[in-house]
Amino acid sequence: MYLMYVDESGDPGNNILQSEFFCLSGMVVHESEWRQMINAHISFRRTLNTVYGLPLRVEIHSAELIRKDTFGIAKHQRLAILRNYLDELAKLNTISFTNIVVDKRGKANDFDIFGAAWRTLFQRFENTLVHGNYPGGYSRSFGTVFTDATSGKRLAQLMRKMSVHNPIPNRWNGGYRNIPISRIIEDPSERDSKASLPIQSCDVVAYFLQQKLRPNGYVKRKHASGYFDRLHPVLNLNASTNDPQGIVRI
Repeated sequence: MYLMYVDESGDPGNNILQSEFFCLSGMVVHESEWRQMINAHISFRRTLNTVYGLPLRVEIHSAELIRKDTFGIAKHQRLAILRNYLDELAKLNTISFTNIVVDKRGKANDFDIFGAAWRTLFQRFENTLVHGNYPGGYSRSFGTVFTDATSGKRLAQLMRKMSVHNPIPNRWNGGYRNIPISRIIEDPSERDSKASLPIQSCDVVAYFLQQKLRPNGYVKRKHASGYFDRLHPVLNLNASTNDPQGIVRI
């Protein structure tokens, strides 16, 4: 069984004044490597506590960590914490990140940004499971999804619909074929991000994916807009052959 943890960055509404991009980042790990992954996270958090004085149980929420004074830690050190976080994730050869970006600019007012992003993520999860392209290469394995505690009912409805009606474009003959998802089991499960280290990891990745596309003033001044690139060893490049980092762009 492969487990996918997901978090988002940006606003899923159509107002581009809130954000021009809506991003999803999903971290996948096989059940057999789950404990090793969690232990690596805990070890890293202990290092942050020793080096920066960041308490182990404090939630790492990237946007707030940059914006708000946190336990007297200087702002440049808080940015360093996030950079170190990305570097630690890049060392874990048992995980893989799938990333979705919806460019809201030019979309129709009724375009379903939220639905398009999540449908695409679920489909890429399904496709990668079918082809056995996640670490470990378990081609007959199934998967399940864990999300932050938001929009649970809507995601459950979306997943159930895709398990019955899931039109896929036919690249050879035109039109569509109905290929329901079959490898993702159960409705997406909600997790409180405060108590979930994997969800917090996805927050950091999604934040720097957003900053790669539209960096804020501080990130730009600190030349941190390219921090997402540090994750290259653990990016799911199979998610999109049209992007060198496998980012699926909508």
